[in-house]
Amino acid sequence: METVVLLCQTVSLCFPMLWLASGVRDNLLYPTVNETYTAMVMDMQLMREECPEAYEKVAHRRVKNRGVQRGAFWLVVVWELLSTCVLCAGFTLMAAAVVGLGAVETARAVSMIGALMFTTTWAMFLVVGNHFCYWFGHEGAQNTHFQMTIWGVSTMVFLAVW
Repeated sequence: METVVLLCQTVSLCFPMLWLASGVRDNLLYPTVNETYTAMVMDMQLMREECPEAYEKVAHRRVKNRGVQRGAFWLVVVWELLSTCVLCAGFTLMAAAVVGLGAVETARAVSMIGALMFTTTWAMFLVVGNHFCYWFGHEGAQNTHFQMTIWGVSTMVFLAVW
């Protein structure tokens, strides 16, 4: 049974790794797709346009500087790339452990760190997005970030159960 659990944990870790890897790929190949929305959130553009009365109360949080906006985007991309590398290392160690070629505890430890990094990505989007009031016009992003946070926490819990 332990081998089956280990196999299930390995496969379960693979999916957030692949999901994040595809996002990193797109951020590297097509940076303007997500960077544009990062800038919109930091600029509080939709809130300013659609809810000017509410915007006036929090307008001091707005970041207009394109250099800061781009820097924040690239900081996230670097973090996502590092997270993907740790998830990949964890997955590789888990796969090796499944077939008896590696230490299970080391594999789970590295995998949990990768899952924590995955979770941190989305939790920080929630925190920073909240600062910029991104629920005004970016509800879909907020919902996605919340679901990704739950996915990461669930993966960490599953890795810790055995």
